[in-house]
Amino acid sequence: MFLFVALTGIAFSQKITILEGDLSFLKGEKILNVEYDYSNFGVGKFKTEKEYVDKKVAEYNAKEAGKGDKWKDSWEGDRAGRFEPQFELLFNKTIEKQGIYLGNEKKAKYKMIVHTTFVEPGFNIYVTKKYAAVDLLIDIVAVDNPSKILCQIVSKGNPGRTYGYDDFDTGLRISEAYELAGKKLGAFIFKALGK
Repeated sequence: MFLFVALTGIAFSQKITILEGDLSFLKGEKILNVEYDYSNFGVGKFKTEKEYVDKKVAEYNAKEAGKGDKWKDSWEGDRAGRFEPQFELLFNKTIEKQGIYLGNEKKAKYKMIVHTTFVEPGFNIYVTKKYAAVDLLIDIVAVDNPSKILCQIVSKGNPGRTYGYDDFDTGLRISEAYELAGKKLGAFIFKALGK
């Protein structure tokens, strides 16, 4: 019962809202390009990613020379290696009946720019755990005029969780958050396009 209540609370904290514009221009489109922006986001209690990364690198290097540098490489590598593929996979699975594919094609007229605005890495220390989460700001623009935002969507509180006790890897937890964000955004756009 407790687990059900906890998971339900997390599900209700997810929010997707259109801040400006609408999605009607995507009706009939087959390809939507995607680009990711990690240039300005907070991590946990840290206002900037740099503060978080600097602290973690220093802590790990103090325990073992070079460990912090390896951690930093993994932290940055997870973006293209885990987060982005998971986001796209679930987005595409969710919206495929609408006929839209998220990828990168020269013939695409529109592009989705996914800005990460906040990451909660979470933790699992055997006796207690905290789920990861990501907040995203999504700008959809014309490929030939990227400075004009046609639709802006905010997606908040996407939890990253795995069941059981195998989520000690921060990258895995955050990857699950991006996966859920892609799924929820795909469902949101699918519904908005009315098919």
